[in-house]
Amino acid sequence: MSDWPQGWTDDDQPRADRYGRGSGGGPEGARVMPHVRRPAPGGTPQGPPQPRGGGHDAYDDGYSEGQVYRGSGQGGPRHPGPPPAARGPYDGDGPPRRPVRWGRRIGYSALALVLVLLVIATGTYFWANSKLNREVDLASVEDRPDSGKGTNYLIVGSDSREGLSDEQKNDLSTGSAEGKRTDTMILLHVGDNGSTMISLPRDSWVTIPEFTGSVSGNRIPAQQQKLNAAFSIEGPELLVRTVEYNTGVRIDHYVEVGFGGFANVVDALGGVEMCFDKAIQDKNSGADFAEGCQTLNGAESLAFNRQRYQEAEGDLGRTKNQQKFLGALAGQTGSPATVLNPFKLYPTLSATTDALIVDKDMSLWQLGRMFLAMRGAEQMNIPVANPGYATDKGSAVLWDMDQTELLMSQIINDEKVTVGVKD
Repeated sequence: MSDWPQGWTDDDQPRADRYGRGSGGGPEGARVMPHVRRPAPGGTPQGPPQPRGGGHDAYDDGYSEGQVYRGSGQGGPRHPGPPPAARGPYDGDGPPRRPVRWGRRIGYSALALVLVLLVIATGTYFWANSKLNREVDLASVEDRPDSGKGTNYLIVGSDSREGLSDEQKNDLSTGSAEGKRTDTMILLHVGDNGSTMISLPRDSWVTIPEFTGSVSGNRIPAQQQKLNAAFSIEGPELLVRTVEYNTGVRIDHYVEVGFGGFANVVDALGGVEMCFDKAIQDKNSGADFAEGCQTLNGAESLAFNRQRYQEAEGDLGRTKNQQKFLGALAGQTGSPATVLNPFKLYPTLSATTDALIVDKDMSLWQLGRMFLAMRGAEQMNIPVANPGYATDKGSAVLWDMDQTELLMSQIINDEKVTVGVKD
């Protein structure tokens, strides 16, 4: 079909008149603009538009609504968004989600826990350290021997009833004697060759050297007396002076506990388990225990440590029981069941610091070291010459000086102790 009027052809029309009509020779017909369909997801064109009816071509809805395309129908968008795997959790154009780093989170949590525990442990240490009763001045002790190797503690149990009510005295079977004397004296050596606990019987016949009283200021003359008299005359300082004079061992630290404080420590700990190979009964101390293992409370522990009349060796037998008990007490105090349990640890620390009297240079660290050393220490009495201790001086204990000097030499030089140790 021709687009020109009927009877006209290109050849009939003058060339000049055909100017502007294109090389085809006639006027251009109306052209249909090609419609580019919006790419389907994945970049595939959706195909030609489908007619809607009425004989007209149906344009794409996006085009008819004035939407602007960013790309052609032959490819994807010019500025593609992030790949699906890196898109945000809520829409396709959100920021990428960072992977969870569990190793780092666990590391930070562990570090925070360690820091918290460190702060708690440090606070507990300084709290307990500040509660120690530092009353004994070892610097006032005269003519002291040179320091040896290792560390030496003098552990003293006194019969002081100070602070006890009449009811408590009755419950603890302490009696009502005034003042205070030493029921227990133990020299504990801690060194590279282990620990050694040496009991010094309170009835030991020794020389009490001359001493200037720290309270009275009077010069106390030298005298022959039982060892516990030194404590009664001038307290801890003269007792330390007497022990050093008769053994040649320098005392580095002093620890003292009375009746009431001792019982309170045991009760705070929840009792101490002891095993007896025979029944024990002593009406003087109140001890009454069946054969076998049992947990002793504070009053019962005090009664066991004071009883001596059933022992064949009397006071020497009692000192062995005391060492055995202190080893069990120290082992239970330093056990994980106590240290890791705040409901036991804090009451035990509080009772211990309230009960003890120590020297002015004592720290909680040194006190803890002492308890740990008692757990596995070699236990013995100082060598004696008269096991029955009946002498012209009455019921006094005489030391075997040859063996004593050898034992003290091993202590001073921190050598392996062989004196009094059973093979």
